[in-house]
Amino acid sequence: MKFAVIGGTGLIGSQVVKELNAAGHEAVPHSQSTGVDILSGQGLDEAVRGADVVINLTNSPTFDDASLAFFQNSMDNLLAAADKGGVGHFVILSIVGTDQVPELDYYRAKALQEKVLADGPIPYSIVRATQFMDFMDAVLSWTADGDTVRLPATPIQPIASRDVAHAVAEVAAGAPLNGIRNVAGPEIFPLDELGRITLSHKGDPRTVVTDPTAGMFAVVKGDVLTDKNAHLAPTRYTDWLS
Repeated sequence: MKFAVIGGTGLIGSQVVKELNAAGHEAVPHSQSTGVDILSGQGLDEAVRGADVVINLTNSPTFDDASLAFFQNSMDNLLAAADKGGVGHFVILSIVGTDQVPELDYYRAKALQEKVLADGPIPYSIVRATQFMDFMDAVLSWTADGDTVRLPATPIQPIASRDVAHAVAEVAAGAPLNGIRNVAGPEIFPLDELGRITLSHKGDPRTVVTDPTAGMFAVVKGDVLTDKNAHLAPTRYTDWLS
């Protein structure tokens, strides 16, 4: 099969391309660096021409309300090009619980992206993943202040990016779901405890202070960012750290 992987040079995209090609498919990465602009539409028709499947792994450059326009415009352009090119399956990567946190602009934007795809003309699949292990350092940096890091006790079910890429590749190579598949890491942690584990492993002397008002995840209510019934990936967080 031939896959057009939009955003194919990023963290997930590059791994998806590698896995699909290793399985004997033809997966071609596309991004701004290869001359494809999903907002202007430049290069899109050529990128998706002849593809059986389009995988969209692009991400908004901001997490504020501008992300809504980004996903609306990029999906409109991608779907139009894919429909014109006769693509039979369109896959996106989203977030577990994205429709349960309307307080976050970015989560509302991802929910919009899902709706645009579901309402579009092409059979589709949505892979929703939990929070990436790879982003934990960034999460710690958001609320770091001197010798302390403030984090809420929000339940998190971290997943390794390689496991996300595997799930995306697997779904993309199969029949369209016309629905959602949730994938998650094998363990659930309070975010503050995950921070302590991370700092301890790195030999970082900073202290994690539990603060229910700190950072982006403070607005999350309950355990909506986790899913015990998801397809569970094999990689445990401490093994990933090692």
